[in-house]
Amino acid sequence: FKSTKIIGLGSCAFRQPNATSHCRFLHGYRLTAKFWFEAEELDSNNWVVDFGGLKQLKAILQTQFDHTLCISEDDPELDRFSELERAGVCDLRVMDGGVGVERFAEFCYQAADAYVNQLTNGRCRCIKAEVFEHENNSAIYEVNLDNHKTVMNTGCNEDSTTEEVAEDIASVVENKQQNNITRPPFAKKAPPLTARK
Repeated sequence: FKSTKIIGLGSCAFRQPNATSHCRFLHGYRLTAKFWFEAEELDSNNWVVDFGGLKQLKAILQTQFDHTLCISEDDPELDRFSELERAGVCDLRVMDGGVGVERFAEFCYQAADAYVNQLTNGRCRCIKAEVFEHENNSAIYEVNLDNHKTVMNTGCNEDSTTEEVAEDIASVVENKQQNNITRPPFAKKAPPLTARK
């Protein structure tokens, strides 16, 4: 069984410092992500995943992307962007591995897979995430299902609150070696995992 969910990520600015085109300049988009979820067995409501249970995932993703400046950890102007954050000019997120919709799709996949795995006690997984800059441009991060590994399973079940799930995700993100899984490219500045009002 498969199901999909579209989540608005918010307006995000970033740049490609190695580009020779205008993409080397700061620019932004209103990002949107689409997720594909899969499960062999449905839950007691005959759902792959409870869409209403994804509110905390949305909050986590929007904390990363909504009204933020995402900069690659190897951007040669990182110190200058850090100064801007200290001056209160921007809300900076420093990302491992680079920025752009391809890396954003990878980030979203990693966050969603960890989240639904915790939420469903390993019953459901994310298999693909697509991030749109706008209606014409998108990028997809997809796993090879033959090699899919569960990112985490720390005993959370479908009755767990989203706050409990978020706390479990935060602890795994901070521990690179847990379950022998390399830490995904989450922001070095750990965002709060509570929903905004």
